[in-house]
Parts: sequence; C-alpha cells; structure tokens
Amino acid sequence: MDIKKLPKTEFAQAVAQIAGERNIDVQLIIDSIEAGLISAYKRDQKERGKEVAEDVQLEVELSAENGSFKVFQIDGDKKTDVTPPGFGRIAAQTAKQVIDQKIHEAERDVFATEFEKKVGSLISGTVLRSDPYKLVVGIGKSEAVCYKEEQIKNEIIPSGTKKLFLVKEVVRSPLGKSEILLSRRSNDFIKQLFVREVPEVANNAVQIEKIARTPGERTKVAVSSKQAGVDPVGSCIGQKGARIQLILNELPKTEKVDVIPFSNNLKQFIISSLSPAEDIVVEKVENDLALVSVPEDQLALAIGSKGENVHLAGILTELEIKINSRK
Repeated sequence: MDIKKLPKTEFAQAVAQIAGERNIDVQLIIDSIEAGLISAYKRDQKERGKEVAEDVQLEVELSAENGSFKVFQIDGDKKTDVTPPGFGRIAAQTAKQVIDQKIHEAERDVFATEFEKKVGSLISGTVLRSDPYKLVVGIGKSEAVCYKEEQIKNEIIPSGTKKLFLVKEVVRSPLGKSEILLSRRSNDFIKQLFVREVPEVANNAVQIEKIARTPGERTKVAVSSKQAGVDPVGSCIGQKGARIQLILNELPKTEKVDVIPFSNNLKQFIISSLSPAEDIVVEKVENDLALVSVPEDQLALAIGSKGENVHLAGILTELEIKINSRK
C-alpha cells in the first residue's frame, strides 16, 4: 500500500494523528498493519483447513469507500479478492494491536535513546520484582534490569525498595526491542557515588585515579589533587566523615571503603594501599613482585580478613604483594 495513495478515511486520519503525536513514521504503521493482516489471513485460512502455501503472493488494500481492508492473491497480472467472510472484525482487531504495539515500541525507543545519554551515571529506581537471575527496576514510566552478575553478592533488596543504580548499557536487539541494563557491582558505581557526594570530585579538583573492589566486602579508592590547597583524601572523607558516610549508606553494611592518596612513587603507593596497617616497610620491588614487612601487631591489618586488604592493594598497585612480619 502506497502511503501517498492512502484514502482520506477516518482510519487513515486516525493513523496520521497517532503518527504525528507519537513521532512514528506513518508508512511504518501501514506496512506493519499490512504484514499483520496477511499473518491474520493465513491464520484464519489455516483454522478453516485451507492453509496458504508459502509461495502464494498476498497483498492488502484499504478500501477508499469505507476504510476496510481487503486481501488479494496475486498471480502474475491476475488479482483475486480472497477476503474471507467476517474478516473485517479480524482486520480491525489486528490493526488496533499493531498500532498499540508500534506506539509501545516508539515510546520505548524514545526512552532508550534518553537513557543512552545517561550511560555511566547514577539513577534512582524502585525494585519491582526479583528472581534468582535479575532485579526488575522501575525507572519512571519504564523498567530496567539488573542481572545477577551486576548485583552485589549477598545483597538482598526487597521489592518496593528504592536504590541507586549505575546505568551500565542500553542494548537494542535487531527486532527493535531495547533493554536498559543496570549495575551496583561496577567500579563505576563507586566512582559515581563519589561524584554525587563530593563536590571536589564532581568539579575535577580531586581525581579518582584507581579503584579496587570486592563488592559487598571492601573497596579501596586512590585519589589525587592537581589543585593547590585541596586535600584529596580529606575532601572525600568530609568533616567528621560526613561525606564518606553518605557513600557508605548506599552500600551494604558489610562493605568498607578506604580512601587513600595516590602517588607516582611506587613504594609510597604500596604503603598507602596497605592501610589501615601502619609502619610498613617496602623491602624490595622487582618485576611484578613487592616484598613488604610490617610489625607483628600490624600483620593481620595488612593482610585483612580472608586476605582482602593485600589482595585489593595488589590490584591498585598492579603487583603481587608478599608480606612478612618483623619484630
């Protein structure tokens, strides 16, 4: 059906109005209705025991007189009206379903385009439902998904709970469907929490150089400042720990966050990365290995519960760190 020849029926005017209001291509709606009607015709014929062969060419036309659809079978130059009795009702239902679907898809596409601009930033969403594989999160008039691999291990978020999420990605399928993917596990989730709560990070007076994280357990954030007089660690901690507490409030109670000064001096950075342990001596750094010694009473702190402190320090410094105690 050529949209330019579409008769000015009530149906055509309704399609044009919907297309204009929803910013959908009119031809796309008409083409989709045609395809839907042909499928509906084939189903109707199959139910009547007259299955249509795959190679049969069909065409749908809109009547200029009353706006109804008719189905024609094309055989060379021959055009035969094969519209079955009562097909008008099926056609009306099919047209409505197709239009509703296209409206939904167009709205979803607009929403997905809007969220593509928000990738890498935080949004607030309400958990609508959950299963062992994902959380479905309400964000405005639409929904997003936080899959299990993007959730914090052992963090249980009941339905109805409002939480912050990182917009990780918007995935569009070849069928035109789109999915907004969220994360609470990503290191960028931590980074954006600092952007949100620490003005000096938001305006780049303080820079987040590196993040090492075991979600739900411990996170180390290395920060620096290029601006004279700005204490990067102090800025992130805030007066009486107010800023870091706001960040911790958005994480599971089991997750600790260490903010440490970044240094281009590798030995100094190793010492900082092993905090809160003190009196650390870097004995040797060779290839990808660092040998470190600490007093006996600092050994447990340096290694951390289940070795987590030294593990994250190794990620920050990109080294394997071996710790010995000294008297």
